[in-house]
Amino acid sequence: MSEEQHVDLVVLGLGPGGESVATEAAKAGLTVVGVDERLVGGECPYYGCIPSKMVIRAADALAEARRVADLAGSATVAPDFSPVATRIRDEATDDWDDAVAVERLEKAGVTFVRGHGRLAGEGVVEVAGTRYVARVGVVLNTGTAPAAPPVEGLADTPFWTNRDVLRATEAPSSLVVVGGGAIGAELAQAFARFGSRVSVLEAAPRILALEEPEASEVVAASFARDGVQVLAGASIRSVTYADGRFTVAFTDADSTDLDLDADRLLVAAGRRPNLHDIGLETVGLDPSARSLETDERMRAGERLWAIGDITGKGAFTHMSMYQAGIAVRDLTGTDGPWASYHAVPRVTFTDPEVGSVGMTEQQARDARLTVRVGTAALAESTRGWIHGPGGDGVVKVVEDADAGYLVGATSVGPTGGEVLSMLATAVHARVPTAVLREQVLAYPTFHRAVSSALAALA
Repeated sequence: MSEEQHVDLVVLGLGPGGESVATEAAKAGLTVVGVDERLVGGECPYYGCIPSKMVIRAADALAEARRVADLAGSATVAPDFSPVATRIRDEATDDWDDAVAVERLEKAGVTFVRGHGRLAGEGVVEVAGTRYVARVGVVLNTGTAPAAPPVEGLADTPFWTNRDVLRATEAPSSLVVVGGGAIGAELAQAFARFGSRVSVLEAAPRILALEEPEASEVVAASFARDGVQVLAGASIRSVTYADGRFTVAFTDADSTDLDLDADRLLVAAGRRPNLHDIGLETVGLDPSARSLETDERMRAGERLWAIGDITGKGAFTHMSMYQAGIAVRDLTGTDGPWASYHAVPRVTFTDPEVGSVGMTEQQARDARLTVRVGTAALAESTRGWIHGPGGDGVVKVVEDADAGYLVGATSVGPTGGEVLSMLATAVHARVPTAVLREQVLAYPTFHRAVSSALAALA
């Protein structure tokens, strides 16, 4: 017989959003049980956002040092991965230990249970022989895991995912990266700057295929300067591993069969939702689904809420935290605002950074809007010209001409993610384009390129 405990709320999955829901609900007076079989805090602080940006920060410092010759004299650069590896282990992850996060959760009044939780009917979660019956309900925040494509031989090799590469203690002499999306692109460039010989295999016609073509073009040019080989339009046939070396057999965009050899293979070809073994069938939902449909209050069913990656609204920490706030308001009977996704920002932390919000030009056209587009090259701005090496980029704005406001924008440049903030505000608040044109922007700054892009709307 299972032990049964009655509580107010069970949070299944304690990534950033789940931890926030559990903490805020407990502070509001609910009796809360938080369940996770992995590290409290989720992927971001241990294997994602935080450690990867530490690697990128270090790699960017190397790149900037190499630009000294063009700007200020001379410098000798000797890459060493050990300082950033130590920083990740000691400062970011506590050697991949979540004791501090668990303590933080428990101090907030949450009962933490380590284990694999499964729904067992409406408002019920089972963990290791104990049934938790939740009066208010259950919040799901089970996240995603690295996905590996069904390539012949791949599963039999010791390939890296993001969880492995960010535990590396040295940069490999050579690296093949499968996938030219955000994760693959960021880490490919970073390791190239640490001295690795890097090749990127991407199935789509270009890297960063979800971004504007202009953004992909700028980043691809930067990759070329860093010595990263980009093979877009590639189809991988097989992967083998022998004598400490990987061999990747692929067909390139010209239908030529080729091989790549490397010491390490990083697979960054997408992620799969952790939905298949959490008991969704017990509440009438499909465990094979790619995401869970939620309403504007994050409700996925009776006494059931879902937040984060599994909702399919963007696998970003900021999205999970945004949805957590909405779920807590609904759980505690507080009024909205409720969920809106027309202005979701994202940043790819390559050099230059790629910041995007809302619709791309193609998405706006597919939505049958009357589209006007404006672009401005960052290098042609005063600040871009002053910056010199590393100052390439582009600002692109997408306007619904009938409505008279921006529905999307992209900011590529040394501070692309920061410049994005003003564009995200414009898209979110539907600020009239005429008002944006009236705004006085400080000179000389990168974000003055936004005014140039607005002036180019056509």
